[in-house]
Amino acid sequence: MRTRIVGLALVAASVALVLFGIPLAFGVGQYALAEERTSLQRLADITAVSVYDDVDHDRVPRRLPQDPKDAADVALYDDDGDRIIGDGPVRGDDPVEKVLDRGIAAAPPDDLIAVAPVSDGDDVLAVVRVASSPPAVAAGLVPLWLGMLALAGLVLLAVWFLADRLARRLSRPLEHLAVDAGRLGEGDFGVRPVPSGMSEVDRVGTALGGTAERLDDLLARERAFSAEASHQLRTPLAGLRLRLEAVLENPGRLTRATVEDGLASIDRLERTIDELLLLSRERRHGAVAVDLQRLLKEAEDEWSDRLARDGRSFGTSRSAGLPDPPASAAAVRQIVGVLLDNASQHGCGAVALTAREAGPDAVALDVSDEGAGIDDTALAGPRTGPGLGVALARRLAEAEGGRLTARRSPSVVTLLLPLEPLEPHEPATEQGTS
Repeated sequence: MRTRIVGLALVAASVALVLFGIPLAFGVGQYALAEERTSLQRLADITAVSVYDDVDHDRVPRRLPQDPKDAADVALYDDDGDRIIGDGPVRGDDPVEKVLDRGIAAAPPDDLIAVAPVSDGDDVLAVVRVASSPPAVAAGLVPLWLGMLALAGLVLLAVWFLADRLARRLSRPLEHLAVDAGRLGEGDFGVRPVPSGMSEVDRVGTALGGTAERLDDLLARERAFSAEASHQLRTPLAGLRLRLEAVLENPGRLTRATVEDGLASIDRLERTIDELLLLSRERRHGAVAVDLQRLLKEAEDEWSDRLARDGRSFGTSRSAGLPDPPASAAAVRQIVGVLLDNASQHGCGAVALTAREAGPDAVALDVSDEGAGIDDTALAGPRTGPGLGVALARRLAEAEGGRLTARRSPSVVTLLLPLEPLEPHEPATEQGTS
């Protein structure tokens, strides 16, 4: 880019110099020719005056005035057109003949010849002829033309210097942007281009920095979602593995109910995988809204028997006339599953899932048990270990425009969901979909 800018500047300057310099050089040449003709005519007139006395008395002048530059030939011709003295053709040429015939000077405008009559009243006694050659005039113009060429060279040198500085100033921010773009392509999301002072380049830099920031945030959320989602898959796998290992140790416990329970675990695992994949791709526009009645029925079918094996009860309830919130069914199902699993593993006593109103514009889903419970700090904190499931539930709730709250004595974790859908421009989820 730098070479191209300098080259274009030099080409533009050269074209401008040619378009301006050639007419100027031609004009200087024409001016020099005009000045030379004026100088020759002045010398001819002076010579005519100086030789008048000698010509009038039929004497041959001993010498004629000379051109100060010694570049012109001065000659004197008699009334017959023959040269008397000086440098010039032996016989007078056409300008001399015209003066003798008409009594006036009529030198051709294209020739460097000046004539002047030496007259006595109406009679032309003699003719002075002064002539110069174009090469002599051109020789006097050479230094001027060389000076013009030298000036043009200085102009081109100045243009090159300025264009090079400008090209460096323009290309340096772009080179930095190219380096930053390369770093971004290699996975360095800490790229933040430094402002260059050029608004166009700074807009590109701001866009690149914003892209790097969004990619950094997106990658962080993808990693967090992957870790949290993997926890959701490990929990049912671990339960299924324990049951299978128990059957291996005691083959007599392999009953139809055990097989059906294992198949049910596999079904739950498949549904969890499908829902997590759906949550990682869906947008709010395409999410299937939750059906609270179906959600409560599915939770009762899944958790009643599981908790009953541990001697614990499970129940669901729903307030009359409670509307369904416009939230993703897959997301709400995962959140409720995490909260029920947390109550099953870390709580005690009876577990309940309750759907109720939470003011005029929200719906609450309460998961309660008789254990010590957790507080809001625990909901926001863990990112590794057992808290990963709760972290995923919190992330999914926030993506749906809701939030999780917790209180103790008794233990209740509440999912709050708004009845108004998110605006279309808001992100559907914080994981890999935003």
